[in-house]
Amino acid sequence: MVTRAQVLDQAKEIVTGDRQETYGDAMDNFSDIARLWSAYLQTDIGAEDVACMMALFKIARIQGSYYGHLDSWIDAIGYLSLGAEIARVGVPDEE
Repeated sequence: MVTRAQVLDQAKEIVTGDRQETYGDAMDNFSDIARLWSAYLQTDIGAEDVACMMALFKIARIQGSYYGHLDSWIDAIGYLSLGAEIARVGVPDEE
């Protein structure tokens, strides 16, 4: 059985590992995606929206696999953690 700690550890390893070397900085990458999606959708969206929509994409995959595909759970958590970081840029830390 997989534990929540294992899932979180795997998500952390993915979002803090070598993905940046492959895809570049998450903020830059999500901003690029947001510009392309905004043009396609003819409405403005931001990098944090990209993170949320990618998490929703993974949630749809989770549902489609009848909740059994662990990688999609991990990826959704990773996208949400990146979104939280992006959304909080420039916002003072809470105490």
